Amino acid sequence: MSLVLDSAAQDLLFREARTANTFTDEPVTDEQVQAIYDLVKFGPTAFNQSPLRVVLVRSAEGRERLVQHMAEGNQPKTSTAPLVAILAADNEFHEELPALLPHFPQAKDMFFSERPARESAAGLNAALQAAYFIIGVRAAGLAAGPMTGYDAAGIQKEFLDDDHAPLMVVNIGKPGEDAWFPRSPRLSFDEVVTTV
Repeated sequence: MSLVLDSAAQDLLFREARTANTFTDEPVTDEQVQAIYDLVKFGPTAFNQSPLRVVLVRSAEGRERLVQHMAEGNQPKTSTAPLVAILAADNEFHEELPALLPHFPQAKDMFFSERPARESAAGLNAALQAAYFIIGVRAAGLAAGPMTGYDAAGIQKEFLDDDHAPLMVVNIGKPGEDAWFPRSPRLSFDEVVTTV
């Protein structure tokens, strides 16, 4: 059985897409980011909790503050990408649940009154949304360079607060010269899927 999504879209989103390591200087506009969010916000999360929060780093001053917290190998990429997004999990997402889950407003207190439960749920569901975000960047015809090589405590202190935990930093833009490393191997269907 073939997929409904056409082959070109499959290539754009998955088969030909890779983590970009260099970018052109073509700007990424606010309109592009808005379009990305307006698409990926529909990806499912448990209880529709939607805990992903995004900090866009555009200014030279903001970039300088961010780069100092990146691992050495990631600093040049983050210094030169047209746009950088810090993706974070909001551990106080439950405050939005009455609006996001109007048919079950008691979920806020029933399931998420304790901070450890919120942190666990926020981490998992914001990570799902981060994956949707990367796919959305690709759908916009841009390249994403997601990274977890950074000082998380430093980024949290510099850009977030105690209620927001950084998940990843994503460089965004049009791919530059020598943007791609060779494609790494993937596990086969039979190595991943078990039927019982």
